[in-house]
Amino acid sequence: MSLAMNKPEITIIGAGIGGLSAAIALQQKGLMVKVFEKGTELKETGAGIVLAANAIKVLEKLGVANQVRQAGSPVKKAEIRTSDGRLIVNMPVHKQAERYDTYSYLIYRPDLQRILYEKLTPDSVVFGKKFSGLKQEGKKVTSFFENGEMDIADLFIGADGVHSRVRKEIVEDSPLRYSGFTAFRGISYFEDDRFPVELGGGFEAWGRGKRFGFSHLGKGRVFWFAAVNMPEGTLITTEKIKSVVLQHFKGWWGPIEAVIESTEESKILVHKIFDRKPVDDWHKGRAVLLGDAAHPMLPNLGQGGAQAMEDALVLTNCLEQYPREIEKALNQYEQLRSSRTKKIVQSSRMMARMMQLENSAAIRLRNLLLRSTPDEMKIKRLDWVLGYEVQNWN
Repeated sequence: MSLAMNKPEITIIGAGIGGLSAAIALQQKGLMVKVFEKGTELKETGAGIVLAANAIKVLEKLGVANQVRQAGSPVKKAEIRTSDGRLIVNMPVHKQAERYDTYSYLIYRPDLQRILYEKLTPDSVVFGKKFSGLKQEGKKVTSFFENGEMDIADLFIGADGVHSRVRKEIVEDSPLRYSGFTAFRGISYFEDDRFPVELGGGFEAWGRGKRFGFSHLGKGRVFWFAAVNMPEGTLITTEKIKSVVLQHFKGWWGPIEAVIESTEESKILVHKIFDRKPVDDWHKGRAVLLGDAAHPMLPNLGQGGAQAMEDALVLTNCLEQYPREIEKALNQYEQLRSSRTKKIVQSSRMMARMMQLENSAAIRLRNLLLRSTPDEMKIKRLDWVLGYEVQNWN
């Protein structure tokens, strides 16, 4: 019996990238899905998100890859430099594109969210519903919301991000782990002849305990980020935030100070970066986690959104394989996804330590090793991440 014939009703908490991707995948299989989002609308706030080859492959299966390519910008240039501009690495982006049949893309996160949202059937997302708890009885899961309303479903998916409220209901909660650095992110309209918009992409500059990245975003915009080592308790307010970032990157190479200056204060976001120690169990009964709610990771491999989207397809595949045995499907989903996401969480943390080095001797050694690494080796090292594709999807 197919999953569509069995017709379980499914509740998803969270209208982020993972929740919307799961809803699209499940609707493609003919299922009844409701997404509950605490926000009152899809807000035009956020920063850029990179979509590597494995993410683009998921978007192709969801039927939205062309819209994403049109709205975003291909990464056709990716340099790593020192803080004073000396080239460390010119990433082999064209060779990677040949290998995976696509460039990576950078897109404004709200644009991606809007594309996914518009792919859903009308009224699939219910806004203004803040999750407060759940209860399982037999084969039904009841969701409770702060406004006193409730929802009953056969399957419950928590896709409510790194600070997941749902997670506390499903697994023994593990504390957030501070990365050691705070991130600043900005969106601006900015031009620099060294990085023409037609080429796309951009650069990162690495210094002592700091780094800065700049890349085209599509629609004439650029996205920049800064990562600065700070003790966990350091207080950063949103007042005069531009001057704080400028102070950290005063005298750095090329367009760095200029692009920060070009950014409206209200378009600069700041937040501390966390992950969690990976766990193997993501479900309890008929309630399951997906994306950052299950496996929050540091952004250093650019895989947070991609892994949530992969989760969405694999979970749907497992439900289709076991349409009458939902808990068996959830067990299978965990087995297929936990080792991969655990490795990416761990690798992202290792990358963070390497990128945010403060010791001068260690920095010189790192830069020497990166400069001497052949392109083929750079590609091979990331093939397990970028070359992955969810199988058995039709």
